[in-house]
Amino acid sequence: MNTTENQTTFRLQNLSTGYRLRQRDIVLASGLEATLRTGELTCLLGPNGAGKSTLLRTMARFQEPLAGNISLQGQPLDSYKPNELARRVGVVLTDKLPSSNLRAEELVGMGRMPYTGFWGNLSDDDQRAVDEALQMVGMTSFRHRRLSTLSDGEQQKLMIAKALAQQTPVILLDEPVAFLDFPSKVEILTLLRRLAREKKKAVLLSIHDLELALQTADRLWLLDTQGRLTQGTPAELAHNGSLNIFFTSHGLSFDPETMQYSIKKS
Repeated sequence: MNTTENQTTFRLQNLSTGYRLRQRDIVLASGLEATLRTGELTCLLGPNGAGKSTLLRTMARFQEPLAGNISLQGQPLDSYKPNELARRVGVVLTDKLPSSNLRAEELVGMGRMPYTGFWGNLSDDDQRAVDEALQMVGMTSFRHRRLSTLSDGEQQKLMIAKALAQQTPVILLDEPVAFLDFPSKVEILTLLRRLAREKKKAVLLSIHDLELALQTADRLWLLDTQGRLTQGTPAELAHNGSLNIFFTSHGLSFDPETMQYSIKKS
């Protein structure tokens, strides 16, 4: 894939993220510079507490940046009305699923709310979008199942289908494979990479699994405990030493030739 032809969707410029608590800024990361591009799966890596979830929530405009700028498709993120933003960015967070009594297709249908409104009925076009989303994640035969009867992996596929039903050019996901077994992790990441490429979407997800990220990501964002962000392809970051430096404090050593980590022996 020729990534130079892919268009920038998000651009972060001198961005600071964190929280405002009683008129005081709690900064988790600052000076962030990065771009997210169509047709690519980008994996966001970093230790616990580095601010990965906060960065994703800031990009989704669930919380405000402390400083700097975020642009989406060339326009300031804060210039979009909520309904306009919901038609451009799909979000899959680690929040608890809605009522487990919902049927699978009802959950996916909630992805059409930017077009129908909260109480809107699904039109034929809306239903086609739901059907296509279920088909893309291989869950068509589960459409009438209650959420309570599905495995974690199946529920995660439905959450991705809900985001796909929004028909947005960007999808942001916070730890979508955190609680899945290894085969399910591989399946979900392979699915997201395929969707990014075939549907020309920009997909950004946070993940802790280094090996899977290295094998599946087109690009990596490395967010360290000092709140600094490094970006590049896995090969670029391997050969310029960024990956080795990034995980040195975690008792790991990295071989740029094999693209594998190993535990340092004392």
